[in-house]
Amino acid sequence: MRTNDQKIISNAWISTVEENKVIPIFGDLIVEDGIIAKIRKRDYSYFLNHPHLVNKDSFNAGGRLLTVPLVNFHDHFYSRLAKGFSIKGEMNNFINILHNYWWKVDKLLDEKMIRASVKLAALESIKNGVLYIFDHHSSPINSLGSLKVISDVLAEFNLRGTVCFETSDRNGAEYAAGGLKENRDSLFSAVNSDVKPMLGLHASFTLSDDTLAEAADLVEEFDLGIHIHLSEDEIDNKLSVEIANLRPLERLNLFNLINVKSILAHGIHLKDSDYTILQKTGGAIAYNFDSNYNNGVGLPSLIDLPEFVPVLFGTDGMHANPAKSMKQYFLLLRHQSAAFDEAFQRLQKSYFDQFVFVKRYFSDFSTLHEGENAEFIIWDYFPAAPLNSENFLSHYIYGTVESRVHSCFRNNKFLMKEFHLSDIDETMISSEIAVQGKRLKELFEN
Repeated sequence: MRTNDQKIISNAWISTVEENKVIPIFGDLIVEDGIIAKIRKRDYSYFLNHPHLVNKDSFNAGGRLLTVPLVNFHDHFYSRLAKGFSIKGEMNNFINILHNYWWKVDKLLDEKMIRASVKLAALESIKNGVLYIFDHHSSPINSLGSLKVISDVLAEFNLRGTVCFETSDRNGAEYAAGGLKENRDSLFSAVNSDVKPMLGLHASFTLSDDTLAEAADLVEEFDLGIHIHLSEDEIDNKLSVEIANLRPLERLNLFNLINVKSILAHGIHLKDSDYTILQKTGGAIAYNFDSNYNNGVGLPSLIDLPEFVPVLFGTDGMHANPAKSMKQYFLLLRHQSAAFDEAFQRLQKSYFDQFVFVKRYFSDFSTLHEGENAEFIIWDYFPAAPLNSENFLSHYIYGTVESRVHSCFRNNKFLMKEFHLSDIDETMISSEIAVQGKRLKELFEN
């Protein structure tokens, strides 16, 4: 019997996730009170002959692919307004990019700019089917309360994610202490069922031993995972050795900072000894290939990555499409001479690594089974050949991720329906974003 709060998504390839495979089911997804009440199988051949025949009041997916939401495992909301600036100073290497651009931008951010940045990221994320975001925030001059601002905007847009503040000694010990304080304060001000805490650190080469020791105390006291840039450029390794006679991962391990809830962003310039540490401690690498290209920092040797290392995908704030990063992972494997079988095997592992990791923070992350939360995205992708568990990833990597996201559903409502954002005045929000972007540009250039 239909309830007052029942929603039916008809004629969809519903891609349920099992432990190590995706099992596509063609049929209807029935949602009641935000929960998947039933997955009703339908005859695909019958649909092909009657594509417009659906139950009254149901939403016709029209044979499109329905999957779990995307997760962005490394984003920088604070970077969103920083486009189109005139830059003074050299940008010829990674350190100069940081000094002459990003470390100037983040010191200019105030609450209004931070809020606008998060709103822009939220709009972009929904349009790309990203409903879970692991953010890494920096606004050292205005750290106090910044993570609460991020948490509030995520709630406004019905998104979930983690927050942390990018602690660093690069601006002095006072600001490093401020970063740690904001991480701690967020545990009581910004955290709820949809927003979880992490401990944010910039990178080993901008962190003192004193700061790492204090961070380790927070990790132990509150059972936190760290979110840090790791060996993004060879300079991180070089300067860390100069500071402490240890490579970055060795330093983090010395302070017991790595655990299975840790995100190590980039992880490009790693050695076998680093992987040995990860085998003992846990921690996942989040790849962000577009950013690596942009910063000229190199690319990891993916074919040398041990199987035990969890692989996640982020965007490093460059855009909001981690599915693109995942496709690049597969193509880079092929470029580095991995055979198709090996490349697909590694792709499959990484696909499921994401679900294992996100459930460490959100145990109710839906894998599209009856009784679970109704959280999903519908791609504007019509499989030319019928889907099955054996060919799902081939469809996904060669077809799905090149398609637009058609609709997003979470918290018992469509956040985007047939490419149109729901209950969001995008024009008004974009105007607000532009005002703050103009302010930031003028401050940066003057």
